Amino acid sequence: MQLVVGRVGRPHGVRGEVTVEVRTDEPELRFAPGVAIATEPAARGPLQVETLRWHKGALLVRFAGVAGRDAAEELRGTMLVIDSADVVPSDDPDEFHDHQLIGLAVVTADGAPVGEVSDVLHHGQDLLVVRRGKGRDDALIPFVKALVPEVDLEAGKLVVDPPEGLLEP
Repeated sequence: MQLVVGRVGRPHGVRGEVTVEVRTDEPELRFAPGVAIATEPAARGPLQVETLRWHKGALLVRFAGVAGRDAAEELRGTMLVIDSADVVPSDDPDEFHDHQLIGLAVVTADGAPVGEVSDVLHHGQDLLVVRRGKGRDDALIPFVKALVPEVDLEAGKLVVDPPEGLLEP
């Protein structure tokens, strides 16, 4: 499974640097000079990082072979991706990567099936998108310990303890 670690933004200057919208907790590792990064669409890559630097809170990257503003502009919107197998699991038992949660069965504390995690949204509060089946709307469940007391990756499920009304149609 491919994980997005960044998105190429606008060019910066005239020497081929681009801004990168960072989507990883480890930008210095993912975008270290010499690292080759796969792209989506795949035809634009892989891209090899030549330099990186921070400028006014923005990550600026120059990729090998991208010389000049026009070449940098052609990369705008390109997603920078890695294989999920390359992600080191966290030591924190309460921290999960999105790809670990997507596909898990969702059940209530008493074992009643709710659905399956189809996505994880990050909008200030992490939200699990739970696909509930035919004719039913997806449920959005805040990913907090009080509402999701158990995540069992080995069993392929997570337990939810929703307040009254959260899972109602």
